[in-house]
Amino acid sequence: MRHYSFWLIALLLLFGGCEKKDWHQPEKIHWDRDMCERCKMAVSERKYATEVIDPKTRKHYKFDDIGCAILWFKEEKKPWEDQAIIWVKDGKSGEWIDAKKAWYSTDKITPMGYGFTAYKKKEDAGKGEVIDYGEVRRRVLKRGR
Repeated sequence: MRHYSFWLIALLLLFGGCEKKDWHQPEKIHWDRDMCERCKMAVSERKYATEVIDPKTRKHYKFDDIGCAILWFKEEKKPWEDQAIIWVKDGKSGEWIDAKKAWYSTDKITPMGYGFTAYKKKEDAGKGEVIDYGEVRRRVLKRGR
């Protein structure tokens, strides 16, 4: 009986560890514990978290603000920025959305002061100025920091 128990436990461990995770999706953020890859501050503001995935290595990088992610690409000279998968939190629903397809309001106070809040739908971004990812990137790089 003991012999069968060993094999049953071994099989459960083997098959239990075979869960397939989709590397294209953002990883769970451990709020107030995970650190921003660029500025090393704790990722704590749920509306502004950003996650970048290197498509070649499948490594995930977490940021507290979209501005930090954009500057990190430049400062670290990451040649795969155009191919990167970039997720941001929707300012309304809190769900992860594609940063490159998102719409951004420019009038919020964000963790690192860049002021961009992402939204899946343009109409959710409010009545003020609404811009796309390309313009967010241009403004962050122009401002620097």
